[in-house]
Amino acid sequence: MRTVLVVLAIGFIAPTAAYTQPLIGDSRTIAVAAGDTFSSLGSRFGVDPATIAHDNARAPDTPLRVGEVLRLDNRHIIPAFTPGTAILINVPQRMLFVAREGGATGYPVAVGRPSWPTPLGSFSIATKETNPTWDVPQSIRAEALRAGRSLPLKVPPGPDNPLGAHWMGLSGGGVGIHGTNAPGSVYKATTHGCIRLHPEDIAAVFAQMEVGARGVLVYQPILVAVDAGRVFVEAHRDVYRRGPADAMDFVQARARELGVFDRVDWDLVAQVIQQRAGVARVVTR
Repeated sequence: MRTVLVVLAIGFIAPTAAYTQPLIGDSRTIAVAAGDTFSSLGSRFGVDPATIAHDNARAPDTPLRVGEVLRLDNRHIIPAFTPGTAILINVPQRMLFVAREGGATGYPVAVGRPSWPTPLGSFSIATKETNPTWDVPQSIRAEALRAGRSLPLKVPPGPDNPLGAHWMGLSGGGVGIHGTNAPGSVYKATTHGCIRLHPEDIAAVFAQMEVGARGVLVYQPILVAVDAGRVFVEAHRDVYRRGPADAMDFVQARARELGVFDRVDWDLVAQVIQQRAGVARVVTR
């Protein structure tokens, strides 16, 4: 699901056409490779490890055997883009979407931990750097000292740099979209507010963006979509406790807006909301 977009010298121009692609990802089978765990697979494909384990009737701490076949469902609903938006990041979904004609390309990300949340709202790409130096913020150095560790003022480019090989600073300062030297941390709420991608994913996004490209950080733990006549609901954990007070009421309201209320199996919706599996599930009656 890699898509190369046309970038103009004045910056990325996001498509404005209505979506014909409401979902990304698919439901497939994969063969386990050496070193794979539920956690590493979840990080790479953008699925909670517990969801992969549950879908395969396994306990999350079960060791995997090389060559065994697993079912993997990493379908996600694409949140609605506003015209001119190049990047949309849905924090509880832990997905970054790059707009393209008729839909979007999606990438799993790490976001800010609940005690250090990623700021929400509109932004633009303010800076772009390859092989960046990490100027360690005083707040992060102070946190490390409280934990009995010390951090330098700067970390040069290289394998020890947590920013990886690419950095895009966001307007407002302090927070950016970047790579990582710890790929296993992706698809978790674990950062100091930044958006962290796998090295190959940030390279693809970096190549598509210019300084000035517009984006938005949203908070949508519950999503509803219709695809090929089927109704999907996707429910995530409300990590920052900013989601709708009543998830069922929210889904019912969206189903009415989409004109599919009478086609929904509401018992299935209740299960999806309770499980919070973090992938799009079919709830058609």
